[in-house]
Amino acid sequence: MQFEQVKKFILAKLEAELPRNLTYHSLAHIKDVYAAATQLAAMENVSHEDTILLLTAVLFHDAGFLVQQKEHEQIGCDIARLHLPAYGYSLSQIERICGMIMATRIPQTPHNLLEEIICDADLDYLGRDDFFTIGNNLYDELCMYGLLQTENDWNILQVRFLENHHYFTQSAIKLRKAKKEEHLNLVRSKITK
Repeated sequence: MQFEQVKKFILAKLEAELPRNLTYHSLAHIKDVYAAATQLAAMENVSHEDTILLLTAVLFHDAGFLVQQKEHEQIGCDIARLHLPAYGYSLSQIERICGMIMATRIPQTPHNLLEEIICDADLDYLGRDDFFTIGNNLYDELCMYGLLQTENDWNILQVRFLENHHYFTQSAIKLRKAKKEEHLNLVRSKITK
């Protein structure tokens, strides 16, 4: 697997071609998830090869936004299947990568440790100090798509999402669960009846 080359390729493609009006599903989000996945993989004692597969999945998990928002996970898999063979990835490795990408679809459905890690990394910010900053980027993006009208609608959506979300790995639970609960209570307090 020529990981460094594929990383360089997909990051350049995302930087050049992702729509500029994506305030959340941006290159910054990919890099954020990459950092979280790297940390969680180390904490969960993931092997070197599996870490490479995980990080490859992270790099492609929102690549579908190059085409459209709807079904972007499936499109990300298609993009991975198109490009990864040229970088020495086997069909079985690519299918594991696609399993990880598809696990990030909301509601998240991981079936193994690597899928759990990418899911936790994708929503790592829910339990971090930059929750409101990143959340505002998502709010702006959802408004741009016409999916939200008011900040109160957003707060109601966030409460529902946070109440239904849970981290999968012990590492993410340890790192992020308590802070996520604080955020849930704060957002609840902002809802106007």
